[in-house]
Amino acid sequence: MVQFSYHASHEQFPPSLLLTYAQQAEQAGFQAITCSDHFHPWSERQGESGFAWSWLGAAMQAASLPFGVVCAPGQRYHPAIIAQAAATLGEMFPDRFWVALGSGQAMNEAITGPTWPIKAQRNARLKECVDIMRALWAGETVTHHGLVCVEEAKLYTRAAHPPQIMGAAITPKTAEWVGGWADGLITISHPHDKLRQVVEAFRRGGGEDKPMYLKVQLSYAEDDETALTGAYDQWRTNIFDSPVQTDFRHPQQFDAAASFVKPEDMYDHVRIAADPQQHIDWLQKDIDLGFETISLHNVNRGQQRFIDVFGEQILPALQSVRPRE
Repeated sequence: MVQFSYHASHEQFPPSLLLTYAQQAEQAGFQAITCSDHFHPWSERQGESGFAWSWLGAAMQAASLPFGVVCAPGQRYHPAIIAQAAATLGEMFPDRFWVALGSGQAMNEAITGPTWPIKAQRNARLKECVDIMRALWAGETVTHHGLVCVEEAKLYTRAAHPPQIMGAAITPKTAEWVGGWADGLITISHPHDKLRQVVEAFRRGGGEDKPMYLKVQLSYAEDDETALTGAYDQWRTNIFDSPVQTDFRHPQQFDAAASFVKPEDMYDHVRIAADPQQHIDWLQKDIDLGFETISLHNVNRGQQRFIDVFGEQILPALQSVRPRE
């Protein structure tokens, strides 16, 4: 059966408020929590950027659900440090934490100063980081000289069961690549024909029997106009193709590019509707594609109404549903 997560967006809300939302989501019937890991927000209007790893320790104590985070080791984070952080959470909260790893965006990773690599090099670096982290979780003493360097590192505090590593992919090409090394896939919502291509590529690349997670970007509100206005205000800076998303360095650049975005453009990138049944229909199609964990990110600021209505109406309608194909 499908599991639904509440997505805690560190770009949009202070971490203290996200703690409250995580607790409310658990009470409303959400079965897991996911969060972003940003140094900068996507827009000056969003205006937040809490440190995800500090928040996770507090949030996993405040709520009893499984948690996952998407991050990019290799530049802003050394993989040995992420391995240590994940192992510590895994030891404190057994079998409740997973981590999704991706090649990152310059807006977060380039702050440390080194040149922002091309995509092929970022992918190669990511795979090195994955191998290093898994070796450390296995108790090995790791020395590695490559795109990242490690000297005689060993983790003394480890989880009984290492966290799952989900491979973050947006395009079919990347999804096929992560199918060969990741424990599962995490991707974001697209039109369902495009999303099907990502799923098929992941399975083709080696992910046939591996779990698939989906982050759904939606905007729910009391009426359609409010849902559209909220999505446009908060998320119009995050609808660009991958080269823009990964290579822009500052929120001001995203805001400048988004000055050309029209409100009606949002419908191609965010599921905008006030009708709960419309969201149920969209999510049923996700389930049909084989996604077993679906993280729901309400991109507007109206989190309380979203948590309440989805907990009362939408999650109960779908949690016992199985794929139709």
